[in-house]
Amino acid sequence: MTSSRKPGAGKIVIISSPSGGGKTTICRELLNAERREQGWRFSISHTTRPPRVGEKDGREYHFVDDATFDRMIEQGFFAEHFQVHEFKYGTPRRPLDEVREHGGVMVLDVDVNGAKALKQEFPDAITIFILPPSIAALRERLQQRGTETTEQMEMRFENALREMRTFQSYGFEYVVVNKDLTVAVEEVLSVVIAHHCRLEHFPPEQLKNIVS
Repeated sequence: MTSSRKPGAGKIVIISSPSGGGKTTICRELLNAERREQGWRFSISHTTRPPRVGEKDGREYHFVDDATFDRMIEQGFFAEHFQVHEFKYGTPRRPLDEVREHGGVMVLDVDVNGAKALKQEFPDAITIFILPPSIAALRERLQQRGTETTEQMEMRFENALREMRTFQSYGFEYVVVNKDLTVAVEEVLSVVIAHHCRLEHFPPEQLKNIVS
């Protein structure tokens, strides 16, 4: 999906959720072959955490060591960067600037702090918070992943609870409850379409040409 309203101006879609909320799966479903052909892209973050089983460098993340990450910060490489749990994560700036200039849709999968920082830098970005249907469902999803030790899982669970209870303070514009994946993906798509039908996003010159 691309917009005819702002030729050359792309959309930045920021999706966040607590660990186990489902944002990564939703992003994967959004970026199917058809939408990629329409100019949808995924912002691949850099991280200092080790790859999980099945992850590939340059696909889920760019995996770097601490020294490299810190050097990239000094060079102004990131639009935002934070330490989440035990590791650092950063969003590269250049792909966002390219999409805004040339068009398309850039989807970002970031934590709440990253979402807030990106919204401050890109005020026209769309921000969506994904909630699990319940706390019990969240714990079950974290346990089923089996990618962390019990101690790491409990830390993620406590952090996830805090994010669920405070996410409104981070300025998110939309919230989607991920009870059914298909429905959640459709709701995110609806948000992206409807957001850019708001009057404040309509170029005055185009509106003038229509009504005059």
